[in-house]
Amino acid sequence: MTTDTTAPSHVFDVTTDRFETDVLQKSLQTPVLVDFWAEWCGPCKTLGPVLEKLAKDYNGAFELAKVDVDKEPQLAGAFQVRSIPTLFLLKGGQVVDAVPGALTEGQLREFLKHHDIEPAAAAPAIEGIERESEATSEVPPPDPHAEVARLRDEISATPDNDELKLDLALALLKTGATDEAVGLLDALPANLATDDRTLRARARLDFAALLKDAPPPAALETAIANDPADLRARHLLGARRLVDGDNEAALEQFLEMLRHDRDFDGGLPRKALIDAFRVVEDAALVSAYRRRMSSVLF
Repeated sequence: MTTDTTAPSHVFDVTTDRFETDVLQKSLQTPVLVDFWAEWCGPCKTLGPVLEKLAKDYNGAFELAKVDVDKEPQLAGAFQVRSIPTLFLLKGGQVVDAVPGALTEGQLREFLKHHDIEPAAAAPAIEGIERESEATSEVPPPDPHAEVARLRDEISATPDNDELKLDLALALLKTGATDEAVGLLDALPANLATDDRTLRARARLDFAALLKDAPPPAALETAIANDPADLRARHLLGARRLVDGDNEAALEQFLEMLRHDRDFDGGLPRKALIDAFRVVEDAALVSAYRRRMSSVLF
């Protein structure tokens, strides 16, 4: 096993000959998140620091095992890794879940939470946040048009506040004012251009753009009924459902694409699911479909 002295605590490199001891046996006591990565992989370089930060923040609630697929092809083959980055969670000596693709910090926290993994030193605070969230969950969302008006007033008073401009862009998307929203998103500084909210908005815009010349939903449904393997029609129908707010129906179409042909159009089914996960704000729904996607892929 190689040792990275700069790595945070609870992070280690793992090799084929040490896998049973360092991962399988360790997972009997502590969950182990295995990160399959490579030096040449751009998304891996984005995901890696986020994983290491979480391993430090969670203070031993889970261990992070790093597997360089170029150095350890036997491990990659044993886990049938088809793309990187890919994460496997092991508990009790067994794989309990797998997630392909680079997740955001928020998505990773939801993934860990789903498997009852909470920061070791922050559980009471998190429970408090959950209680507060439950207490306020019944508050209806603000009217997007009223929100746009409110944000315009605030920006007039503080025109250099880029956070407010991002908020305005998100509110404008909900009213259908996509052109103005795109202009605001394009003008955001670098630190906000990679914000989770910005990435979610960009993904939603990409789905909306697919529908510019798309047939109406009824025609797409008829095409799918006549040929369940019409993956182009499924992609468009999924995009329509997502834009209309029917998130589960959208995810179901993209998952069916994956079941029929994961390699369709250069891996479009997997990409559509991952992009949809960025758009959908229902963490429980995303977690459920991530597990279903993993079961198809692995």
